[in-house]
Formats: sequence, structure tokens, C-alpha cells
Amino acid sequence: MTSASASPTYLLAGGGTAGHVNPLLAVADGLRARDAAASVLVLGTREGLESRLVPERGYELLVVDKVPFPRRPNAAALRFPFAWRRAVRQVRAHIRAHGVDVVVGFGGYASAPAYVAARREGVPYVVHEANARPGLANRLGARGAAGIGVAFEGTPLPGSRVVGMPLRRELVELDRAELRAEAAASFGLDPARPVLLVFGGSLGARRLNEAFAEAWSSVTAAGWQLLHAAGERDELVDPGAPDYRVVPYLDRMDLALALADLVVSRAGAATVSELSALGIPAVYVPYAVGNGEQALNAASAVASGAALMIPDAEFTAARVREQIVPLLTDAEALAEMRQAAEGSGARAGTANVIAMIDEALGR
Repeated sequence: MTSASASPTYLLAGGGTAGHVNPLLAVADGLRARDAAASVLVLGTREGLESRLVPERGYELLVVDKVPFPRRPNAAALRFPFAWRRAVRQVRAHIRAHGVDVVVGFGGYASAPAYVAARREGVPYVVHEANARPGLANRLGARGAAGIGVAFEGTPLPGSRVVGMPLRRELVELDRAELRAEAAASFGLDPARPVLLVFGGSLGARRLNEAFAEAWSSVTAAGWQLLHAAGERDELVDPGAPDYRVVPYLDRMDLALALADLVVSRAGAATVSELSALGIPAVYVPYAVGNGEQALNAASAVASGAALMIPDAEFTAARVREQIVPLLTDAEALAEMRQAAEGSGARAGTANVIAMIDEALGR
């Protein structure tokens, strides 16, 4: 183990989706900001989002083969044991070559072999689970972890503790009031009037897009402005109305969140954690595909009164007019949601995960 005075070598494993990559990079940035001499390496696959985002952020990406766990008996299941052993060997070689002192896994394809490799090399490892329903890699890895952190209360990982979601520094340090005028100017909106922010991820959300394509005028008629990130692949037509802005994506999410008085969005773990940390009330429309983790992610915010939830199949233009538009004109209800939201989240996720890593190192 690295001595207390030496700078350790960290290997952060995860990727595949933004939900794994963004908290990983937030922790990497936090480690590097604290100790510029520390070696922070990232383990990922060639296919995942990390293959682009990690080098862009200035970190070395060590590659491991993508080995999906077999879900049914087929040819891939027959090949799995050989592919799995090869992936574990790859990670063990990385650990030895770089003198890794601790492994931190965030879920996804890279994490599962990283946990096994760390265990076999005698290196402590830490698990962070972003979703309220844990993925398979983290469920397996938690059994021998030196520390297990979760973003949401009630996440079923034995021995875990709630540490929150590691957030990007620009969100941790975001002063919404101070940035509001700049944010409004960047989108061509009025900082003195309320803004409804709608987004569904980088590719958009068809259900949200179709509903607001019909119902946007009801939102603006209620006195609100509407900022709608429709996704890079969506063909939603911007009607050119003065109070309705349609953009393909939000490359400055900090500006969009500084401006938002209410958000309508999917309920990915990062989205729920960011809105809770910033105290922004929301209407969540959980993505219907998957194992139901998005509805679970939003459950605590809904229970606290900080958010509402509308099932994907029920989210239509009529539902926007019947439920969301009346909320926009109910100042008392919005104030109660805002107050609940301000107490529902925390911005210390990155620091909490780093503290857990230090504990694993005995520092």
C-alpha cells in the first residue's frame, strides 16, 4: 500500500453510458485537483462513450475487452468463460504495469473484470452505484469491496452507505441566481420571467418532444418561457415563437439549469441527482425501457414533494395541458416543490466518494 505521504495511483473503472462516465470523471477531476502529483488512470472499453470523453478530459484510457454477461444459452454464452478470463488478465496486467494502489468502479462493462482483477492482485477496491436499482457488475463487485457508496437511499447493496452522486465541478459550484442573466442572454430569453426547461438526454426523448410540439403554446400562454432541448437526432421544428426556444442539445447544461424554474425530463440517475442538488423542482417521465430503474431513481424526490412523476405511456400533450400547465400558474404549489427540492439533494458526492477511497487506502 502507498505510504501516507506518497501520491497513490488510482484506477477508475466504468463507462458505456454518460451515467457511468460523468461521475467517474467528476471523481477523477476531484482527485487531480486535490493532488496534482497523483496518477489517475481510467479503465474502459473501446466501444463506450469513455473512449472519446476520457482522452478529451486529459486522462489516460486503459482498455479492456467488452464482455457482456450472457443472458441466454447461445454461442456467446459458450465463449463467455474464455472472454471473461482474458478481460480479467488484461486488467491485472494494467494494475501491475502501473502500480495501481486502489480501484474504483462505477458500473458498466469495465467494472466487473476490474473488481475481480483487483481482488486477485490484493488491491482494495471501492464501488459506486449511481442508480437506485444496482447493475449486475456492482452487485457482484460489492461482495468484496472495501467500500460501497450509493447515490440513493434504499439502494439494495448490503453494506453500502449513501454518498450521493459525484457531480461536475461547474454544477457543484453553480450559483443559479448569479448566472441567471448570462444564461437568459445565451438562450435569448427574459431573466425576469419564469422558464420551463424540457430535455431528454443527448438524443432527446420522442415522447416529450411530441407532447410539447403540440402543447408549447399552452405553456407560453400561462406566462412562462420554454427552453426545449429536443436531441441531436430529432426533427422537431422550431416554430420561431418569442417565448419558445428549441435547441438540439445543451452544451452548457450549467446555463440551462441556472435558468430553469421547473424541469420536465427523463429520470436518469445523474439528472435526478443534479436537479436535487441544485434544488430545482421537476416533473419526471421515466424511460419505459430497461428494468425500471428510472422510476426508482425519481421515487425519493417524488416522496419528498420535490417532484411529480408521469408514466411515459401517459405523457401526452393533453397531460401537459391538464397537469403541468396548471402547476405553472400555482405559485403556492411551486414554492412548496422548490422548498422540498432544496432539501432533497447534496453537492458533496465527489468529496464523499474521495473520502471513501481514502478509507480504502488507509489514509
